[in-house]
Amino acid sequence: MPTPSSPQLVVAFDLDMTLIATVPGFIATLEVLALELGVELPAAALSSRLGPPLHQLLADHLEEAAVAPAVDRFRALYPDLAVAPVPVLPGAVEALAAVRRHGGRVLVVTGKFTPNARLHLDHLGLEVDHLEGKVWGVGKAEPLQAHGAAVLVGDHVHDVEGALAAGVTSVSVLTGGSTREELVAAGTHVVLDDLRDFPAWLDEHVLDVRLAALEERLRELGSVVVAFSGGADSALLLAAAVRVLGPEHVVAATGYSDSLPSVERDPARAFAESLGVRLRTPRTHEMEREGYRANDGQRCYFCKAELIETLLPLAAEHGIAHVATGTNADDAVAGFRPGIRAAAERGAVTPLLDAGLTKEQVRAASRRWGLPTWDKPAAACLSSRVAYGLEVTPRRLARVERAEAALRAVLADKGLESRDLRVRDLGERASVEVDRDLLAGPLAPGAAAEAAVLRAVREAGFGDAVLDPRGFRSGSLNEALVRE
Repeated sequence: MPTPSSPQLVVAFDLDMTLIATVPGFIATLEVLALELGVELPAAALSSRLGPPLHQLLADHLEEAAVAPAVDRFRALYPDLAVAPVPVLPGAVEALAAVRRHGGRVLVVTGKFTPNARLHLDHLGLEVDHLEGKVWGVGKAEPLQAHGAAVLVGDHVHDVEGALAAGVTSVSVLTGGSTREELVAAGTHVVLDDLRDFPAWLDEHVLDVRLAALEERLRELGSVVVAFSGGADSALLLAAAVRVLGPEHVVAATGYSDSLPSVERDPARAFAESLGVRLRTPRTHEMEREGYRANDGQRCYFCKAELIETLLPLAAEHGIAHVATGTNADDAVAGFRPGIRAAAERGAVTPLLDAGLTKEQVRAASRRWGLPTWDKPAAACLSSRVAYGLEVTPRRLARVERAEAALRAVLADKGLESRDLRVRDLGERASVEVDRDLLAGPLAPGAAAEAAVLRAVREAGFGDAVLDPRGFRSGSLNEALVRE
């Protein structure tokens, strides 16, 4: 059964006085136009209410028959007079970057003549995915809907009208001619002082939208067994499932095996109990799978296959409809994830991924909900420490676990802490990875603490041990696969 995918974020921006400070160029062009026409045009007053189409601004100052030719002449003068002096508004570059950071697309909808709008974007290096010119007020609704925009950012009450007509979120900035009171009266959803406030707003907005999508997805599923490792992803999924479905429709399942560090077990149990959810700890037997023990690039496939095949009967036993994993949106694009494929082939669902939640958003949501796992470091299984090509055995895993426990003890004794650490089993030699800032200080070559750390790892059962000068890197053993 295919899973739903989170739609790509599309954010639309008005141009004049939202992204760019058009006034200097507008005044310069209007003054030359007035001289050519031999008329008085109040450039300062007209520039104070930029936004409406030019023919509307000129209608009160020219004969009706003269308006259209004046607009054409203004557009012809504009490239030479108005592009160079117009700067980008504060926060505009960062606002566009914020959309990109969320994997989104940028649409510009403006009443400006399209070729001149393009000149501004190109001159200022503002990269957008689509530009729609000569649209104003409710006329912006059509391109917003056509491009699937979810947000329109503008400075004018007529931008609010366009957003509301399209049924999208209206975000208003106070850099144009409309006041806060006018914008609120027009029905805008959000008012920001300027675009410098936009990235923080967007982060919260996208998180809200994706958490709502997660809630909807969980309601569709009805009941779930959560493959619960105790990490940040599966913890958020478990908490969300309990919130949405109630604990009677949720089971937490932690597979116990030699590859699960014992230090992870009690915290996982305590977390599940704090939610009032049933916790099951079935024994998994991945070590009996030849493909797992062989430890080539597909090891995670056999591990996840064993886990899901163990949890499916457990789900049936408890009358639960689905087995869910904590796969997030970043995992799906990470490139090397055979475990994800194994779970999908066996029908496991991925609510976090379906909602588009990234690792950063998982942590942000966990913090918002007060979950103790919000800043928990990644804790991959012990087998991930064994170099590919070396057989995975209980003895190897126990040795790695002893070495990491000894490493933590030595660091604590020295008053040091490494948020992330790994002891990689390279055979009879161990490669020790710790936070990089320790390597330039307390664990620098020749330091007393360095010698103590390496001695502790050797005493755990390794013939030799070295500190990796590159520091901790999640999945560093995969680098050898990439080179191959």
